[in-house]
Parts: sequence; structure tokens; C-alpha cells
Amino acid sequence: MTTTRPFIAPMQFDDAQAAYDQVRAIYDANIAYLRDAMKRFVAGENVGDHVRACYPFVRVHTDTVARADSRLAFGFVAGPGTYETTLTRPDLFARYYLQQFKLLLKNHGSHQVKIEVGVSAQPIPIHFSFAEHEHIEGSLTAERRLLMRDVFDLPNLAAMDDGIANGTHEPPMGEAQPLSLFTAPRVDYSLQRLRHYTGSSCEHFQKFVLFTNYQFYIDEFIKLGHELMVSPAGEPGNDYIAFVEPGNLVMRRVGQAVEPGDVHGSPLPRLPQMPGYHLIRADGTGISMVNIGVGPANAKTITDHIAVLRPHAWLMLGHCAGLRNTQELGDYVLAHGYVREDHVLDEDLPLWVPIPPLAEVQVAIEAAVAEVTQLTGHDLKRVMRTGTVASTDNRNWELMPQRTPERRFSQSRAIALDMESATIAANGFRFRVPYGTLLCVSDKPMHGEIKLPGMANQFYRDRVDQHLRIGIRAVELLRALGVDKLHSRKLRSFTEVAFQ
Repeated sequence: MTTTRPFIAPMQFDDAQAAYDQVRAIYDANIAYLRDAMKRFVAGENVGDHVRACYPFVRVHTDTVARADSRLAFGFVAGPGTYETTLTRPDLFARYYLQQFKLLLKNHGSHQVKIEVGVSAQPIPIHFSFAEHEHIEGSLTAERRLLMRDVFDLPNLAAMDDGIANGTHEPPMGEAQPLSLFTAPRVDYSLQRLRHYTGSSCEHFQKFVLFTNYQFYIDEFIKLGHELMVSPAGEPGNDYIAFVEPGNLVMRRVGQAVEPGDVHGSPLPRLPQMPGYHLIRADGTGISMVNIGVGPANAKTITDHIAVLRPHAWLMLGHCAGLRNTQELGDYVLAHGYVREDHVLDEDLPLWVPIPPLAEVQVAIEAAVAEVTQLTGHDLKRVMRTGTVASTDNRNWELMPQRTPERRFSQSRAIALDMESATIAANGFRFRVPYGTLLCVSDKPMHGEIKLPGMANQFYRDRVDQHLRIGIRAVELLRALGVDKLHSRKLRSFTEVAFQ
């Protein structure tokens, strides 16, 4: 027999804060119920044949196609019908959920649309119920751990696919349309994966994300983070309150009080696969930087998971091969198109789908290059070219016979080649996260200029710091631009979910 939390009747709200409070009350009660049952199970008690608690849901229904003329690309439903999604971690997503609820009521009119909140039929997997620093299951015997599979719900991959984001989801007849890109189990799964891959709790991730494929950039980011934390409070342009490194090592800004969660941080015996670092702002609009390493598989993996945090933008800062003879080592490439030969997203996003440049991001990056380099006009164009970037999954493409890759790159008019940028841009397009790419030419293999140890070291010293400062300045410009102008309708489909 399955034992579940006592039934909580669905309620309708015309106030966003009240709707959010109900979501949190349902989630907190169900998580507490699971945790209590798990603690008793670990202690050897009989908790019943099966213990179940479910995620809260939020639902809206409208009978009209009319809606407010919103400048935003989100916060409304596409047409008449019922729309629904499950929610998780209202503590983490408080600002986000409140914003979406307010927009739904504003854009459709609270007299016409109510926000309905209740308990869904989607079970919360026991793995997703543990608190950040709880490891109570570690003391279980092998027999008891096997029995746990019968007593509690485990993660169900069928509830976590990306059909909604991919545009392939078709609800069965009579079921509600999706209200958001991600269901609660899909979000919880990614939150767990982020901690595994980056060594950081999801709470530390900020709304702007920089990706790089070289540790040199991370070294400079760490140096900058430490410098900012010891600079005086109130210094112009420095409103970061903390710097966080893998292992959740928190360095608070001078004058900032230590917070209770800071004590849980500890150095890691080894860096995770894609270590993450975070410059924290009080409102969450700081900068996270992740070293994704080399290759499109890593680029897809990490963006699959960071996407559930609904960042305002992510940018790729890395090295590339220059494909034009007129380029010099150290020149910048601002991508305005991508040749996708990475193959990791072919099943999710067909190759015939164009990945357009986003004007707001392109303008911010170009302005940042101009500010940091202090160049304008022809001098700026001399060191930064705008063009197509080709991304390949074959690091040794130069060794392929009959020069077939070289011919394709020439036909595409590509000016640079790397292994990650197209993946990051394509996943930004797929998950409706504004994206951009600024690369730095580190070699020109088609023209006989390959990196040699001494030359490479000098190149890194000269360019990495400047390149990183350009990326950070671009983020500052995007932040100042405002979210309402950044999340573009270019990233919406004909019938789109309401949550951005």
C-alpha cells in the first residue's frame, strides 16, 4: 500500500505572492514528509510498503486569444486552453516564479485568468529530497539500500526528457499544454548534475555565465575575484559581495558578514570535470564562469544543466584557429553565424535550423572590445573580425585525407574554427538563453602557424587578461541593458511556453 501526504485541495489566486506562498508551502510540506520517512527508514523502522510525495503544480486557463501587448518574450500563454507545469525548489527560484506569476496575471488580466496551485501526480524522487549536506543514506546496508528502491520513488527518466524545449512534445488528448520548458524532475536532475560537474551548489550560480575552454582564463578570473573581495566597499563598478570557488569555498567581500552556509565549504581533493567559479551580486545578476574543457560533448552537457537556472545570457570566451591569412595571432572573432559539425545536438536541433546572432549581445560584445582595447573605426576592425565560426568534434581535422574539412570550411566562408562555440550557441537557441561568442585566434594551422611552447606562453600572457576583461565588460553592458530587452522573441516558437 502506498502512503502519501494528506491531500491538499487546489486553490486559485489572483495575487502572485499568495500563489508563490502556496507553492512553497506544498513543496516544503512534501519534502519534509519524505525526509522524515527516509530518516525513519534509515533507522530501521517500517515506514509502509511505499512512501510517496508529489511536486506542486501551477495551472492557468484562458478562453480567449486576447492578451496584453507585452514587449517581453515571455509571461503569457499563446492562446486559449489550459497550461500547466510542476515546480521545484521555490526557495531557489523565488524571484523567478514571482516574476512569471505577476506577468501572467498582468498580461491576461487577473479578472480573466487565475493562477491555480495544487499537488500534482508527479512523485518527488527520494534522491531529490535530500538537503544539500545530508548524506543519511550512506549508513544503509546493501540489503536496506536495495529495499529503498521498493519503498521510495526513484528518478524516472521518462519525466525528464527535453521534448518541450525541442518542440516535439505533444500532450495526450485532454492533457494540459506545458507552461514551462522544464518539468520539476528535469530541473531537479540538472541541479544535482551541476554540483557533480562544477563542484558548486546551484545556489551560487549567477544570471550571467561565461564559458571558456582554457584554464588560463579561470586563473585570471580567480585573480580578479580575489582582488575585488579586498577592495573597499562602494568602489565604483564593484558591487560583488562574494567570490565562490569549487567546493563552495566562499570568500566574502571586506565588510560583508559571514553567512551560515559558508561553513559548509571545503577544498576539493581534485577539481571536478568542469569547475565553476562565481562572482556574486546580491540580486543574483553576477557572473559565473565555467571551464568546460575541450570538446562539444562537455559544452552540451553543462549547458543542458545550467539552462534550468534560466540565465539571462551566456557567452563563450575561448581560443580558436584562424582560417584567414589576414588574421594575426591574438585577433578577436565575433561570431555572427555557426557551422555546426559538432554532431552532439543533431537529434535535438536539426542542422537546417539557423542559429541567428542576437543584436543586443553582438552590440554589447563589440562595444566591450572597443572600450577595453581603446580602439575605434578601422583600428578596431583590424583586430576584431565578425564572421562565421565553424565548430567540429574532430580535434585533428587537419589530418583527414583529401582536405575535405578545409574545403567545407572555405565554402561556408568561416573565419575561425573551434570545438565548442556552435554547441553553446545552439543550446542557447534551443533553451531560449541569449548567447554570444568572442574568440581569440591562437594559431593558424592552415597557414603553417601552429602554437609552439614559447610562443604560446607569450600569447597567453598578452591576451588572456584582456579577453576576460572584455567578456566581463560585455556582461556589465548586457546587465545595464535590462532583461526586458535581452530575452528576444527570436528565441520563441509559434506556440511557446509562458515561463521564459
